[in-house]
Order: sequence, then C-alpha cells, then structure tokens
Amino acid sequence: MICALIQARLGSTRLSAKTLADIAGKTLLERVVLRARAIPGVAAVVVATTTLAEDDAVAQCAVRSGATVFRGSEDDVLDRFVGAARQAEASVVVRITADDPFKDPDVCGRVLREYLVRAPGVDYVSNTLEPTWPEGLDVEVFSRQTLERAGREATLRSEREHVTPYIYKHPDRFRIVQVRHDKDLSAERWTLDYPEDLEFARAVYERFAPRDIFGMDEVLALLDSAPEIRSLNRGFMRNAGYLKSLTEDTAS
Repeated sequence: MICALIQARLGSTRLSAKTLADIAGKTLLERVVLRARAIPGVAAVVVATTTLAEDDAVAQCAVRSGATVFRGSEDDVLDRFVGAARQAEASVVVRITADDPFKDPDVCGRVLREYLVRAPGVDYVSNTLEPTWPEGLDVEVFSRQTLERAGREATLRSEREHVTPYIYKHPDRFRIVQVRHDKDLSAERWTLDYPEDLEFARAVYERFAPRDIFGMDEVLALLDSAPEIRSLNRGFMRNAGYLKSLTEDTAS
C-alpha cells in the first residue's frame, strides 16, 4: 500500500503551535492532510505525532481531517516514522511535513510516479536534494524496507530528527533519484517557520477562497501579479531546522 506519512506536533521553537494555526478557516494540519489525500496513487494518510499530552489536539485534528494517527517519540522522528509505516502496513512511503500548506498533489504525484516506474531499481526519489522547486513543495518517496534500514543504522541526531538524511547521505548504500524542475524556483518560500510565513499563507489562501486545493502554477501566477504578497516572507534561510541539527551533531 502507498501511504502518505505526515509528521506533526505542536512544539516548535520558531512558530509555536503552528500545526493548528488557522489559515482561512482551516488549520495548517487540515490543509496538509487535504492535499496529501489528493495525491494520485496514495491509498492512506497517516499523521505521525508524539505521545505528549499537548499533541492530543494534533491527533484529534488529524482524525477530523480523515487521516489515521500514530503516536511515538518526540525527538526520534525516524523511529516514529518506522512505527507509523508498520502500523499502516505501508509498502511505499510518501513523506510529507506538516509545515507546508501548499503541497501540490500533482508535484507529489510526479515524484511518486518516478519512484514507481523505477522500482525495484531505486530506493529513494525526491525533489529536494538539489533545490529547484519552491520550498514547501518538497516530497520524498521510499520503500518501507529502506525506511526500516535507516531506522536500524542511523545514529546522528540530525539523522534521527529529520528521518531521511541517513538515506540521502549514503548514495553508496541507497539508490537515489532526483526529480528536478526545468526552471529554478528555489527562491520561492511557501513553508511555515515564522510569523511572516503564516501571514504569507493566509494572504494566498484568502485570494483563492473558498478553494482548498490549487496548484503551484496558480500560486506563481498570483505572486507575479501581487509581488507585495511574495515579499511578506522574503529573506529566511532554506532548511534552517535541518542546518541547526547539523550543528548539534558537531556539538554532541
């Protein structure tokens, strides 16, 4: 079974409780689940959250949105993903983060198709290792077997906290494929880490209301016509959370 796994929790050092933040009448998590359910080929959506009491609200929101729930470690997100994939009996995992209210089902579907066409001759397919897509449209696809191997072998904090670095940092052990866009759109920032990102997301969704799902090309066209929206969250570093984990690897 092909399963979309979404990691989500309330704790955030940069934007507290963002998972349940309101964006034009729905929470961020609801937005992400709706888009994950629309990915062609995905049979189930699971929200992998923590066992902390504060994340009871995340689990409840996930169920209301039509997802199932797995609860595991707060810090060892890789172990949480392994448990969620096993519970779902997933054979193929589409990894989604709950920071991204603009995940495009068609873009995710393109990466998934690339994996399925190449399987079993590939272990990991993504569109994120060489950034050419807007930040926030990242998606990774891999088998449960690959995920479980990473779960057994990964040791660094950054590898446990961010799920897939052990896989893509070891091309000698895993067969890796990258899906690139023909135009470099990596300067576009469509993820939620800071208050300015939330302001951006609300502004975009308000322009498309009452629609819940609209694609990358539609957002690009909107931003070209309304540059004041694009400027709302300019200037932040891409993948800041993972870079922070790398510094903690060195310090430990």
